[in-house]
Amino acid sequence: MIDNLKNVQPVADFDWDAYEMGDSYTGKSKDELVETYDQSLNKVNDKEVVMGKVTAMNKREVVVNIGYKSDGVVSMNEFRYNPDLKIGDEVEVYIESQEDKKGQLILSHKKARATRSWDRVNEALEKDEIIKGYIKCRTKGGMIVDVFGIEAFLPGSQIDVKPIRDYDVFVGKTMEFKVVKINHEFKNVVVSHKALIEAELEQQKKDIISKLEKGQVLEGTVKNITSYGVFIDLGGVDGLIHITDLSWGRVQHPEEVVKLDEKINVVILDFDDDKKRIALGLKQLTPHPWDALSSELKVGDRVKGKVVVMADYGAFIEIAPGVEGLIHVSEMSWAQHLRSAQDFMKVGDEVEAVVLTLDRDERKMSLGIKQLKPDPWENIEEKYPVGSKHTAKVRNFTNFGVFAEIEEGVDGLIHISDLSWTKKIKHPSEVTSIGADIEVQVLEIDKENRRLSLGHKQLEENPWDVFETIFTVGSIHEGTVVEMVDKGAVISLPYGVEGFATPKHLVKEDGTQAKVDEKLDFKVIEFNKDSKRIIVSHSRVFEDERPEAKEAAAEKKARKAAKKEKDETVSQSSSMEKTTLGDIEELAALKEKLSSGDAK
Repeated sequence: MIDNLKNVQPVADFDWDAYEMGDSYTGKSKDELVETYDQSLNKVNDKEVVMGKVTAMNKREVVVNIGYKSDGVVSMNEFRYNPDLKIGDEVEVYIESQEDKKGQLILSHKKARATRSWDRVNEALEKDEIIKGYIKCRTKGGMIVDVFGIEAFLPGSQIDVKPIRDYDVFVGKTMEFKVVKINHEFKNVVVSHKALIEAELEQQKKDIISKLEKGQVLEGTVKNITSYGVFIDLGGVDGLIHITDLSWGRVQHPEEVVKLDEKINVVILDFDDDKKRIALGLKQLTPHPWDALSSELKVGDRVKGKVVVMADYGAFIEIAPGVEGLIHVSEMSWAQHLRSAQDFMKVGDEVEAVVLTLDRDERKMSLGIKQLKPDPWENIEEKYPVGSKHTAKVRNFTNFGVFAEIEEGVDGLIHISDLSWTKKIKHPSEVTSIGADIEVQVLEIDKENRRLSLGHKQLEENPWDVFETIFTVGSIHEGTVVEMVDKGAVISLPYGVEGFATPKHLVKEDGTQAKVDEKLDFKVIEFNKDSKRIIVSHSRVFEDERPEAKEAAAEKKARKAAKKEKDETVSQSSSMEKTTLGDIEELAALKEKLSSGDAK
């Protein structure tokens, strides 16, 4: 230290007297010194943009030296787009004021950027320059980016080469972009981050595609999941695993098998000539489940499985991952009437079934569940003999009768004529309804066709045996015309019986025709128990009471009696004739016998 002091020489012309008086300046005047100091500073003007150097910075402010007599302070918020800012960096600033009330130089970096922003943006577009921007916030369809102080639009599709699921993670980040479009009329700028990496990826893609081969196994990342398949990123090249190639088993949605961003091994199944569409497989990396199916499994064995698919015609049962069998609806129940498979089971049900057919080469299997129960038709004659009475459930209607089920698998038909002894049923719905119980009697068994002939009216005594004694020919009963038909009218008679009258028998005594709902006396002119038919006449009621009618009736009766007597006489004559001829033949034979005896 002392050695250094020895080398210090005093100023030769230092004015010690002036120093003593409080004036420390040398021979030059103070004004000259001020002028010299001012000349050493930059000449700056308000409202202009100059370059400055960062001399200090903290979390809130950045101190910038523009070569002026004082430094300026800029808010750190104006440098959000540039998180790498450091001391010594040169930045543009806009001089708002050389001195404020406190004598402070007022600068703005944001205004400096805005002043030259359009020139910079256009230059970046022309030169395909990579620029930095600060992502300020989200907006519809993308993000708002601060580029040179301009709010540019970053579409969601231009953020990255892979789909973005969470846009919010990008807010507040500074990223590199390329200007891809400028609309000068509306002052719109569109930027892209995706464009920066596409060029590099394109080269990677070419390298990968050139090495692709069918059957090759690669590692990829789940990039996107759709309802029909999964897109896999193979390192710049995308391939698709169709939903049917994800698993040997049934897959309702790919999310059951893979997750986003999951790394998985896949095999290349196929690709087009340009290798732009690459088909991948996941299930092909494991053996087919049918190949691992137990060799001991055979027809007749019982298996358990889960319903994976339902259809009207049947259900597919997965007895092992990738091994399915079909239970046709006809194998679900011994019942003969048509039903939907959904009546028996639903997706997700655990069921037990019997193997009906098994084709390992075609990888097909048919199953049945009705075989778990005994066939009700095996001992049908013992369980439901002819004449036995039962309660059945109405399953279906036809125009000619009712199909009723005594038990599951045992159906029978009640013909419409066997529903009632007395009523003329036009449709079964007049007597019963679908789903209702009905009492029946077994009339006939057709085991070969698995059908029973059933009757309902047979449960009651045949009232026509009684009606035969009531509705005798010639008897008169009060009746009501209930319906007019083409050939006459239906007449409602006592005891719920219906009769029929032709138009000529509907003529009243005054010559008018009987009408519907009219009550009249009717005479029975024909009764047929077998066909359950009663023919009646209203006109005969008053016609038969007239004298001429009585005479005609007596004459007709006499003719019938004469005819009957004549028939009986002819019958007796015939019998006598036969006897006489027989006697003659016997006498002739006896005579011949006697003659031969005399000769001897």
